[in-house]
Amino acid sequence: QVQLVESGGGLVKYGGSLRLSCAASGRIFSIHARGWYRQAPGKQRELVAAITRDGRTNYADSVRGRFTISRDTAENTFYLQMDSLKPEDTAVYYCNADLVTPYGLGSPENYWGQGTQVTVSS
Repeated sequence: QVQLVESGGGLVKYGGSLRLSCAASGRIFSIHARGWYRQAPGKQRELVAAITRDGRTNYADSVRGRFTISRDTAENTFYLQMDSLKPEDTAVYYCNADLVTPYGLGSPENYWGQGTQVTVSS
């Protein structure tokens, strides 16, 4: 079974840091675009950061300079380092990736992680 499994969420104080991890497991040929999204209560899910297959990154204006997306291609894992956290960063964070698997007939398919709660206290 192919899945994305997140870890690293939790409760942190204003100005603190957290590192989220997203591990892709199962039979995977390759990973294309990867990203982190978040959804706060009563709000729509929004893109936080993304990284392309060739390493280009993109960030939401609200997190640029504070968050860093990275990947470990050898381990099929990618990360979101979150520094200088603010209460407005409180949300459920989801990882997302386009995976090429034996089940997709050679085309990338989009997968979501289960979500991890990040809470920043003031």
